[in-house]
Amino acid sequence: MKQFKVQSFVLVLIAFTLGFSEFLIVGILDDLSKQFGVSVATVGYLVTIFAMVYAISTPFITLLIGKYNLFWSLMVLMGIFTLGNTLSLVAQSFVFLVISRIITALVSGVAISIALSFVGYISPMARQGWLLSWVFSGFSIASVLGVPLGTWISTNFGWRISFLTIIGISVITMGLILLSLPRGFKQKGSSIGGQLALLKDHRIQIGMFLPMFNLAAIYVFYTYLRPIITTQLHFSTGMLTILLFVFGLANIIGNQTSGKLTEGPGLKAMPKVYVTQFILLVALPFSFNYSWLGAFLLMMLIISMPLLNSPIQIHFLQVAEKDYPQSIVLASSLNSIFSNFGIALGSATGGVMVSHFGMISVGPGGAVYTLMTFCLVVWLNHLNQKLAPQSL
Repeated sequence: MKQFKVQSFVLVLIAFTLGFSEFLIVGILDDLSKQFGVSVATVGYLVTIFAMVYAISTPFITLLIGKYNLFWSLMVLMGIFTLGNTLSLVAQSFVFLVISRIITALVSGVAISIALSFVGYISPMARQGWLLSWVFSGFSIASVLGVPLGTWISTNFGWRISFLTIIGISVITMGLILLSLPRGFKQKGSSIGGQLALLKDHRIQIGMFLPMFNLAAIYVFYTYLRPIITTQLHFSTGMLTILLFVFGLANIIGNQTSGKLTEGPGLKAMPKVYVTQFILLVALPFSFNYSWLGAFLLMMLIISMPLLNSPIQIHFLQVAEKDYPQSIVLASSLNSIFSNFGIALGSATGGVMVSHFGMISVGPGGAVYTLMTFCLVVWLNHLNQKLAPQSL
């Protein structure tokens, strides 16, 4: 039991380290802008580039490493991740910094996919939902604690020390991986074509669009969270910091609740979640004249954002373990891949909505994607129920 707790901690630490690196840029935009003499908007493209490289590269690299030992693959990927952050540390030009971030993004998605694969390998079925929820919470903790820490370090000691902090945590994480995780973990050997057979399954085809539209719905408004809080709900700058921290905690609560769902109804609970989310999004613009009501609606929406994580991850893993054991890592990567596509889709949609209709439109705009997510999860639940005797 003690070994399982240590291994669980290491998997959460991997997620925290990867999330810390991914989200840090948001907190040090101004410092990087001054350092390299480019606009804040230009530095902001680092976030977009990272997300797109992460989403596009992950499935290809996942397929290539599928036949190798997953423990040593994870060690190599974390080594490249550390190298990428080291290159960011020593970057002397903005172009060099972009290249270093691309290197980091190339391996981040595959590393978390392997970490999620380890969940099924080291934990009994009854504990998988609990552990998955904590691994996903690692990213939330990185957002709530890691980014403010990185920002504070950057402000007081320089942005390079922020990257040095990530490197230090990464080295410690690699040491703990080496000491604690089982080294014989391999998925069933198969060709790339054999691994891709997973994607022919209708349960996977429907399921992989759920995290995309789920996050697209949220990011239509979440991209503009700060201006919504300050200009629409009229909170002070000081209150903004407090609310962002509270919303970060709300995200952790959502992740933990997501784990609880896997012990109960799982995906069967999600239609009710999306009905509630739809109502909240439609009501959001009407709350803009009532500061605390608006803050409450935002908090409830942020809690709803990660509820899908553990149930859909368990769904992917169960389908792969039973019918496509050669595709476990690919199955583990689908949630993170399509979540990043969803972030890009939602952010782009939000930009169009705000440009043409103003900030008041982001709630109803997100509700359209929520409706699509609702239809998909109802369809998937029907398909799972229909195929239950033969498969799941």
